[in-house]
Parts: sequence; structure tokens; C-alpha cells
Amino acid sequence: MSESRPPPSRVSFAAVTPNNLGTVRKLNSVLFPIKYSEKFYNDITQPDVEDFCQLNGSGSVEVYYNDIPVGTMCCRVEVKDGQAKLYLMTLAVLAPYRSRGIGSQSLKHLIDTAAAHVKPKIDAIYLHVQVSNGDAKRFYQRHGFKEVGLYENYYKKITPHDAWILQCDIEPAAAAASEGK
Repeated sequence: MSESRPPPSRVSFAAVTPNNLGTVRKLNSVLFPIKYSEKFYNDITQPDVEDFCQLNGSGSVEVYYNDIPVGTMCCRVEVKDGQAKLYLMTLAVLAPYRSRGIGSQSLKHLIDTAAAHVKPKIDAIYLHVQVSNGDAKRFYQRHGFKEVGLYENYYKKITPHDAWILQCDIEPAAAAASEGK
């Protein structure tokens, strides 16, 4: 009797729209210890808002595993002193789906998208990680992020209040391709 293998898993991404915003709200309520404002949800569904990175047409995406929504990712472009950085506001995967490479594939998708972004050219991706979340810090460090600072009292409604600031410098896609990366 031959062993049958399950079909390979599939990670996919879908832009957040008013039609799937309820799913994103539910995922965020389970994934994060804070409640996001109405402004946050209004902003992430605006496809024409330039402050948000254009991942599949929006600054926020739902992450699917075999067509099941299992996570979210949200970011925005911030330009300061002529340098554009991508601020990763949220990236999370439901606990039962962790350790399957879904977060890694999501982060790779984001880094690849940032590297290919032309107007503006993205120089780095940065994010905040609560100082009690060593697992998240190690996850990002495995993907090239480095601790660049500590933001004291970043979180107002949860403890501990402090957050590490992690950053990954982005190499433009053309330069990476020409170097054989």
C-alpha cells in the first residue's frame, strides 16, 4: 500500500477590502493584545492612500494557508529627510498555523515587494516588538532585522510598555538580481 502525501500547502495573500474587513478585524482581535481604532481599519481599506505600501493594491493583506485566512500583515511608507522606510505595523499568524513557514513567507513577500518598490525607493523596513516578546524578536533577527533602538513607553495600554525597534535595510531588487542573490 503506497503512502499518500497531502498536497503541498499554499500560502497566498489578498488585499484587505471592505468585503473581507470583518475577517481582518476578527483575526486582529485574536492575534494582538490591543484593539485597533476605526481610523486604522478605514485607512487600510483605502487603495489610493499613498502612505500605505501597495501589496496587492493595499497597505494591508490577509494571509491565507490553503485558502484559510490565518494571519494579517499591514504596513505604510514613511518618508523623512528624503529617506523612505516601510513601517511594518502588524504581521501575525494564528498560533495553530505557526512553525509552518507562513510568517517567513509573508515577511519574504514584504521584503521582495519593498525591494521592487520604485516611487519612493524603500531604504529599510522597521517595526516595533514588545520587549517581552523574545520569540518575535528572534524571528525577525533570523530574517535580517537588527535591533536599532529601544522605544520607552511605546505601548500605552499594555505592559511592558517598552518596545525594541528592529530594522532591515533593503537592497533594491535590480542590485540584488545583478549580484546573483
